[in-house]
Amino acid sequence: MSFRSIWRKLDNAFYALTERRRTKRQEKLIEKKSGQLEFASQWQLIRWKFARHKLAMFALGVMTMLFLMAIFAEFVAPYNPRAFREDFATAPPQRPRLYCPEEGRWYARPFVYPIVRDFDEDTWAVTFEEDRSEKLFIRLFVRGSTYRLMNIAFLESDLRLFGVEDGVISLMGNDTRGRDLFSRIVFGARISLSVGLLGIAISFVIGIIMGGISGYFGGTVDVVIQRIIEAIKAIPTIPLWMALSVALPIHWPLLRVYFFVVLILSIIGWTGVARVVRGKFLSLRTEDFVKAAELDGASNWRLIWRYMLPSFYSYVIARLTLEVPSMILGETALSFLGLGLQPPAISWGVLLQDAQHVRVMANAPWLLIPGVFVFVAILTFNFVGDGLRDAADPYSNV
Repeated sequence: MSFRSIWRKLDNAFYALTERRRTKRQEKLIEKKSGQLEFASQWQLIRWKFARHKLAMFALGVMTMLFLMAIFAEFVAPYNPRAFREDFATAPPQRPRLYCPEEGRWYARPFVYPIVRDFDEDTWAVTFEEDRSEKLFIRLFVRGSTYRLMNIAFLESDLRLFGVEDGVISLMGNDTRGRDLFSRIVFGARISLSVGLLGIAISFVIGIIMGGISGYFGGTVDVVIQRIIEAIKAIPTIPLWMALSVALPIHWPLLRVYFFVVLILSIIGWTGVARVVRGKFLSLRTEDFVKAAELDGASNWRLIWRYMLPSFYSYVIARLTLEVPSMILGETALSFLGLGLQPPAISWGVLLQDAQHVRVMANAPWLLIPGVFVFVAILTFNFVGDGLRDAADPYSNV
């Protein structure tokens, strides 16, 4: 008997053993879960099904990191996002290293080489080179400039997540005014992500109220509301955003402009939610439990908020999760076009304004990095929304 045939038999025996163990383990899990399913609530079933969606769980982890980065932006960002060094405008990113080729050795702690500004007398071009004679070791929890977390007076500190003790670190390069791009991206996440959540919260309320009234009462009310929805959806999104944003006075403060941008996005975003709620109400108002509540003397508002809405909350939440990316894209598009938030506001759309010029992009392609964060945020919301939609489907397997 050859060695190959012996190895094949051993491999088949090991595979059969592992398959038997896996089958027994699955049978035990099925027996345990079958007992739990009898007494599980709707939200427990959704949570169990969502936990089995690996891609959605991974996206949820990335989304959590993005929101933590936005909440603790002052701590995560190594520098003040408005502090600039004009001599280092459009300086390239510093690459973290563990290996030093000059010394031929590895280091346990990552380091970067400092950036030195130079001037080419032949081309009159400003260049940046790495100073290989010095190393800046990256450390966690370093002391920096003093800040107030979320501008709260008693949360004052100078502790930063990472940095270097002597020198400057710029992991994603500098913008056109010499400001640290990574710090500005971290602070920009606070506005860009909050616009999506706040806008979808307003759309949630308006969509449920308008869709519920339309689907429950029907008749003339339903016809009027549906014609309003069709009129709003018939207008192209970008021109409508532009028209509403141009109407904002120029002298308004930043906070007021922020809330009106959210309101502009919500005015358009509620139509999709209203259509979903209306369809659900049309199918639910003839159900037996609704008729029983009517015979019991429940008022119209109690029927809507106590009996009908809770029966499809999970589906609406999944739909809203899929609507958040459109809000983020709307704010980014408005700010990119110069019609939404403007400097000194910091958002991902505002940061992408520097990427409009071809000459700047040819010399500093890292200015497109905020677009990568927009792309990642939209993907995570879509994956989480897909997972919630599958988990909320009552006809899928647990």
